[in-house]
Amino acid sequence: MERRKEGLVRWNGEQKETEIQRVVKLIKDNHIQIVDLKFNDLPGLWQHFSIPVSELTEIDDPIKSIWAEGIGFDGSSIRGFQKIQESDMILMPDPATAVVDYICEVPTLSIICDIYDPLTRKPYTRDPRYIAKKAADFLRETKLSDKSFWGPEMEFFIFNDIRFDQTENAGYYFLDSLEGEWNSGRDEKPNLGYKPRYKEGYFPVPPHDSLQDFRSEIILTMIKTGIPVEVHHHEVATAGQCEIDMKFDTMVRMADKCMMYKYIVKNMARKRNLVATFMPKPIFGDNGSGMHTHQSLWKDGKNLFFDSKGYGMISETARYYIGGLLKHAPSLLAFCAPTTNSYKRLVPGYEAPVNLVYSARNRSAAVRIPVYTENPKSKRIEFRPPDCSANPYLAFAAMLMAGLDGIMKKIDPGEPLDKNTYDLAEAEKSKIPTVPGSLQEAIKALEKDHLFLLEGGVFTQDVIETWIEYKTEKEIEALKLRPHPYEFYLYFDI
Repeated sequence: MERRKEGLVRWNGEQKETEIQRVVKLIKDNHIQIVDLKFNDLPGLWQHFSIPVSELTEIDDPIKSIWAEGIGFDGSSIRGFQKIQESDMILMPDPATAVVDYICEVPTLSIICDIYDPLTRKPYTRDPRYIAKKAADFLRETKLSDKSFWGPEMEFFIFNDIRFDQTENAGYYFLDSLEGEWNSGRDEKPNLGYKPRYKEGYFPVPPHDSLQDFRSEIILTMIKTGIPVEVHHHEVATAGQCEIDMKFDTMVRMADKCMMYKYIVKNMARKRNLVATFMPKPIFGDNGSGMHTHQSLWKDGKNLFFDSKGYGMISETARYYIGGLLKHAPSLLAFCAPTTNSYKRLVPGYEAPVNLVYSARNRSAAVRIPVYTENPKSKRIEFRPPDCSANPYLAFAAMLMAGLDGIMKKIDPGEPLDKNTYDLAEAEKSKIPTVPGSLQEAIKALEKDHLFLLEGGVFTQDVIETWIEYKTEKEIEALKLRPHPYEFYLYFDI
């Protein structure tokens, strides 16, 4: 491939033919009838359309077919993409991402696509996957490292029922779970008990954990789809909060896997007449769902974050990387905790990392250094504020750019804080910087602090401006206009 090895879909003939041959074998071995082409909108939701398998296989020269020319779609209908007068876009299937889609009943092959401009034939600047690819390439171009590894801990809820609406004269939500502590006294004919108490869902065995077999079914499907899984378990909150941890991978591949993870969880829940949500804070009074993101840099097969003599056995490079994360955290969260709901999770008292400090073992810090093992290969840092409402391509790319800025500028993160930051005296606590208190604050921080994201052309100005405009108009301002149900409780009798 050309200089940006991950950034362009200009494979050389031998590489491309090898990948396409693998796709052809998948199609034959699994009797595939439909090919599903998936891509990412700017906020982070998978989009797709499907074609008959013959569109890929009944061709004279595969290299000159859809694989090379792409297939058109309307970019003006996709959030954060084109205006109507410039709507034509092209999807370029990435054959390396082809997997059997075990969610579909009709034998289907899933392929993730990159987005191109049909006139310039260049990658589209607002394609989130392209941004992540450019970040991976920029890392190599700095010569600081040749590879980064990522391991997000994705948390979610499984509910039995969800209803919500917002009209001119009404606004409400109602969710329910057979596991919910609030149902301990409900007449369920019979109520069999074992509802995990608030903040006590981590992690007793069944029958408290009613989702054991379901999560096992999910991870077996993930494994068949090419996603290695390390562990699954119930999480802290009542009402079906779960976590499934994938084995670490390089940045773009891990972002691809995050999208497939959410797709599998949501669809397998639906098949069981359940509903899954990755919303950060769906339940008042209990823990929210995060996406603690483990990350490390490697060069020539060596983990650059390990130093047996360093604090928490991390190197000076890792400290500077942490310094970049902490310095840029307010603007980072515009991508890593990118919803108004995210900041209902990022509050003291619910194990949320609101304080911008680092520490070994301490889960109340924004950056944690796991110390489970002394194995150099396992040394990494964990950035804890992100949640699963983030677009993983953008969030991972932004974190990497912040960390690299820290290394290049030798940003000192200061001394670690090995205390529970929630139990500090007020005088000491007041000196600790904290994450933004709202999405609006994070967006304002991004407006002021985004030059580090533009380095190497990884993020572009149009991406930053489009993100700020979308989040401000479609979410922040839209929410401000609508009465909140709790306001009626507080003020209706004034």
